[in-house]
Amino acid sequence: MEIQTSPPEHHPPPPINQTVVSKFVPKRTKNLVPLILTRIHAGYFRITLSLGWQALLWKILLQPIQDSKIAIRAPELFYSTILTIIWSFSLVILIVLSLLYSLKCIFRFSMIKAEFMHHVGVNYLFAPWISWLLILESAPFVTPKHVSFVILWWIFAIPVIILDVKIYGQWFTKGKRFLTAVANPASQLSVVGNLVGARAAAKMEWREVSVFLFSLGMVHYLVLFVTLYQRLSGGDRLPAMLRPVFFLFFAAPSVASLAWYSISGSFDTPSKMLFFLSLFLFASLICRPALFRKAMRRFNIAWWAYSYPITLLALASARYEEEVKGGVSHAIKLLLSGLSVLVLLALLLLTAFNPKLLLPDNDPILLTTALPPPPHSSNSNSTTAPLC
Repeated sequence: MEIQTSPPEHHPPPPINQTVVSKFVPKRTKNLVPLILTRIHAGYFRITLSLGWQALLWKILLQPIQDSKIAIRAPELFYSTILTIIWSFSLVILIVLSLLYSLKCIFRFSMIKAEFMHHVGVNYLFAPWISWLLILESAPFVTPKHVSFVILWWIFAIPVIILDVKIYGQWFTKGKRFLTAVANPASQLSVVGNLVGARAAAKMEWREVSVFLFSLGMVHYLVLFVTLYQRLSGGDRLPAMLRPVFFLFFAAPSVASLAWYSISGSFDTPSKMLFFLSLFLFASLICRPALFRKAMRRFNIAWWAYSYPITLLALASARYEEEVKGGVSHAIKLLLSGLSVLVLLALLLLTAFNPKLLLPDNDPILLTTALPPPPHSSNSNSTTAPLC
């Protein structure tokens, strides 16, 4: 009996390998979902922002010319097919991210609360609702006057207004130094949310609602722009890896020009002024590549912040080219549209070939939300601090 009991003690090496392998895979799969729920945040919706604006860009660029006397059916088929593919891909990605973030709201509510209470993380809570508004606007089979469009607009626009009350109410009531302490380039996402809602309302011919949202967004954009331009804010608290969010400086006026175009019905002087401001800010940023040097050392999810502002500028240039005919306006539209597509394709490839980098340990958003809120009454030399 003793001789028979000893062999089993020598046999463990082969069975141990099998058990380790059999337990290792399920353990990783079991740990994958909690890992995703822990590390995903609202900043991941930058992907759907890029895809949604790109779908809207293709909807405008490929739209058949209404006043053309030559009726060609092939471009219409090409237009609907390409748009449906881009829109469907954007919708699938948005549904997946929304489901994951909804699960996080259920099982990791404390982390959602931390995002909501932090001066940087709260701005990205606008991104899911903006993404759904973009999917609604770029849908190839839903007209703005359809009942489903109206119902969905209310569902997606009300959270934006609620977040407005939270953020703008704090700016207005929490002391004279609060805004200078919490404002950062990501704060402009709140402005973008209002302007996207205004544009969709104008499509439904709700002029009063669209003007209300437009005025709400533009007034606070002016306050933000002056605060950030004077370098009085906590912009130096923004991690270097998040510097791609600086592209929101020209994204906000680009959306404003598109929103006013939808409200007024033409790309008139206010729309042109906002478009020219966007072009100037875009040129100012791309002429300073050293600003983004640290952010470009390694791919991360923040790189998606490069895509949708460029697409917004391309959309504004397309509307500008419709109003101002000429070689210069046409060249600007082609250049910006081509750049937008190339940036999006590059980001899609980088994301596909670097899946391990999608959930990093040192995610800047998670690290930023872990920081304590900045002091409201700090009177340091923030006027001379760098913007980021």
